[in-house]
Amino acid sequence: MNALTARTRFSVLDRSRTREGHSPGAALRDTVALAREVEALGYHRFWVSEHHGVPGVAGSAPTVLAAAVAAATRTLRVGTGGVMLPNHRPLVVAEQFGVLESLFPGRIDMGLGRSVGFTDGVRRALGRGKDDADDFAAQLAELLGWFEGTSPTGVRARPAEGLRVPPFVLAMGEGAEIAARAGLPMVIGDLRDRDRMRRGVDRYRDRFRASAWAAEPYVVISGTVAVAATPEAARRLLVPEAWSMAYSRTHGSFPPLPPAEAVEGRTMTAKERGLYESGLAGHLAGTAEQVADELESVLKETAADEVLVTTSTHDRTALLDSYRRLAAVVNP
Repeated sequence: MNALTARTRFSVLDRSRTREGHSPGAALRDTVALAREVEALGYHRFWVSEHHGVPGVAGSAPTVLAAAVAAATRTLRVGTGGVMLPNHRPLVVAEQFGVLESLFPGRIDMGLGRSVGFTDGVRRALGRGKDDADDFAAQLAELLGWFEGTSPTGVRARPAEGLRVPPFVLAMGEGAEIAARAGLPMVIGDLRDRDRMRRGVDRYRDRFRASAWAAEPYVVISGTVAVAATPEAARRLLVPEAWSMAYSRTHGSFPPLPPAEAVEGRTMTAKERGLYESGLAGHLAGTAEQVADELESVLKETAADEVLVTTSTHDRTALLDSYRRLAAVVNP
């Protein structure tokens, strides 16, 4: 086993992707079932995501889904990757995580992002605009203040005040800078753009200021990892997501995941084909030996403390097999 991989935590983010032929409810139940499986495989934490108005994603209420995941598991850390803070009042977010931490003490993580919605229609429905993301640093400070009891309003966040729910900042763009200034752990993706990732990690470490929440930098790198018996089988795991991404960029809507065989038999325009092939490239995909070597290389480049794996595919049996094979590599 490679030395860096052996010292690194591995965790899972499941985005509750809907699949052709299956309901959104099935996607949410799949997420809870997967959490039980990855707990048994020894992964460190399990996170769920927030998306609004996306046909291909069922997970729109991450703190609600996190409660279901935490109730179905016993030792796994459970959290959000993430709650999009500009969409919500910080007091309400603090209250939600206070309830989660009170119900499942010592197991809850608070992953926080600065996205404000995928489309103009979603942003209007949420009562938000693109510029609301510009206030993320202030929203983050207000949220943490509710836990610390420092709000100037005189209001107390119940039951959040006095609890310690570990916060993580999802670092896209300015996020690395915000995480560093706030003295918080950072989650950064994706593995396909190593140079950009490394620049973000370096900027975060260079500018990190210790806080009451974290004494030193903590880096979580995130991306797709697919492991199978052959390189070809691992690549097929990536096919449904690559097609859905290509479709979204040519049609403006992110669809449910199709079966790999349906995609492989599809006639594509030149633009669709280019986006699809690009979507298949750059991920950590292959046999256990190939992925082990790639992981060691990425960890040497980034010195990351943790890897958050975000793989999605139509074939849930193959997906679980991939997580089993990865667990055998990182936690034999």
